[in-house]
This record gives sequence, C-alpha cells and structure tokens, in this order.
Amino acid sequence: MELGVEQGPRQVTPLLLLVLLQHLGWGPHNLASAGKMKVVEEPNTFGVNNPFLPQTSRLQAKRNPSAISGPAHLFRLSGKCFSLVESMYKYEFCPFYNVTQHEQTFRWNAYSGILGIWDEWEIFNNTFTGMWMRDGDSCGTKNRQTKVDLACGKSNKLARVSEPSTCVYSLTFETPLVCHPHALLVYPTLVEALQQKWDKTEQSLADELITPQGYDKLLKKVFEEAGYLKAPTESKAANPEGEAKGPVFETLEKCNKEYEELSKEVKTLKNLLTQNHISYSKQKESTSVEHLDYKKSTTSSPVWNSTGPPKHLRGDNGLQNDLL
Repeated sequence: MELGVEQGPRQVTPLLLLVLLQHLGWGPHNLASAGKMKVVEEPNTFGVNNPFLPQTSRLQAKRNPSAISGPAHLFRLSGKCFSLVESMYKYEFCPFYNVTQHEQTFRWNAYSGILGIWDEWEIFNNTFTGMWMRDGDSCGTKNRQTKVDLACGKSNKLARVSEPSTCVYSLTFETPLVCHPHALLVYPTLVEALQQKWDKTEQSLADELITPQGYDKLLKKVFEEAGYLKAPTESKAANPEGEAKGPVFETLEKCNKEYEELSKEVKTLKNLLTQNHISYSKQKESTSVEHLDYKKSTTSSPVWNSTGPPKHLRGDNGLQNDLL
C-alpha cells in the first residue's frame, strides 16, 4: 500500500458486526431474545405522525354513533369532517359521528384519541342548541365528552375549541345551515303524531291540568320518542315479592319533605278540578295517596288564544334541557 493514497469508507461485513456485538457483551442468546421483543401499544396514544401505525387502527371507539336525527337540512353534513389546529393539537369534528384530537408533534407517543361519539341533541327553548358527543376515551374514572354548539357562519368550519372542565370539551361549529331563524326549531321536524302529542301537552298546561314539571316530563318523552334525546336506562329489577321497588330516600327528613310536596300538588289538582266542575273519585289503596279519576272533553285541534300560536311554535317557552 502506497502512502498518501486515500481509501474510501470501509464496508462492515456481517462477520465484523458479529465480532463488534460480542465485544459489547452481546451473545447469540441476546440476539434471540431481542428478536422476540414485543412493542407494547397503548390504545389511542400514538400521534398522527407515527409512520408505523395507521391512523385508522389507532382510534378505537367504545361504541357506534347514534342514529342521525334532527333537522333534515343538517343531514348533508354527515360523512364530512372539519378540523381546527390549536397550539399543538388538531381537533376534528365529524357531525353525527365523533370528535377526535391529534397531537401535532414528532414524539413517539404523541396523543391521538376520541373526545366523544355522537350521542344526542341538547334542546333549549324548543330549539336544537347543540350536539352531545359522549363515551370518548377514558379519562380517569370517566369518559371524555364534548358539547358542540351550532352557530351561524358564512361557511362550514370548526371555529373554537376549549376545555371548560377536565375531560369535558366545548366546540363551536359555524355553518350557514343554521342562520335562518327557524332552522333549528324542534316542532317542525316532528312527525304528525308527535306534533299532536305536543299540542295536547300544551293544551293541558294552558288548562292547568298539569304542572310545569309534568309538562317538561311529557315533552321529554316526545323528544325521546323522536330520537332526539336518549331515554334513561331503567332497571327492570323487582323485589322478591315481584313488586316494583319504590323510591329510596337517604333520610326520613327528605322522605317527609317529598311527601309534603306531593300532598300540596294533589291538593292543587283537586282545587283545579273543583273549579272546572270536574268530578273525581277516591280509590281505596294500601297507601294514603288519593287517585284522581277525571274526564274532560278535548277538541280535535289546539285552541289558540289572542296572543297567537302556542309557545312551542314560537320558541319562547324557556324549556330547560336540565329539567327534561
């Protein structure tokens, strides 16, 4: 070999690599165990930039979305997704499907997960005011959930994202589809049979045959039957005697207070029946509760007063979703 002649980089042969590994203390048994090493993958914790795991397999939903419901003109949003990048995160809202969050970093364990799956509507003042996306990824002892508020806008876009409380997110979705004053009214979206139920409920409230609390409960059943709200899962368990279990009170004081309130409500109803010359009869039961049996003729269509159509057609009845 002549001096002063540069040589190119030396190639590392498999034999030389094996010698280097043995020099570092790696024997054949180490190599065999290394080949069997398993990468532990935690669901929904791999970032959108991870090239080794497809995004579709990273997100594992707990359940399927609820059925599409609500104003028909919003159905065209189904199958589309709208994203917004805030700080290091990309939020994606897919109407009637889910809400996801993806961390925009190159860390090997960047977070990517589901913040909620389409569940039900929020209804206030006879108006669809928002979409609830629930049963997202686990967050301690509860699941992540997201409330999506609908607002008028020039184009379809995800405008704002916040987290008002731990694992509860708030999104604002702007769309021209809700700009019309009546675009989100509930009553026009109902089938005729449910509209008639609503009319009868309004008439009963106007005739003071039901209390505002009873009105809210009846209206909630209409919304549940329409598929806008989820009906609470009721336990069908019965006691050993086969009788349905009654209400359970934590203290005797609460029980007495509830009894007093129910007694006042029964007395109010009796007075209303007497004022309207409606007879009622008492049925003997094992309890002291009086059952009122009354009949009153109703018209085939709701009666409107001089102030115009019923409140549920004007959207100003102040119905609280929390009372539903």
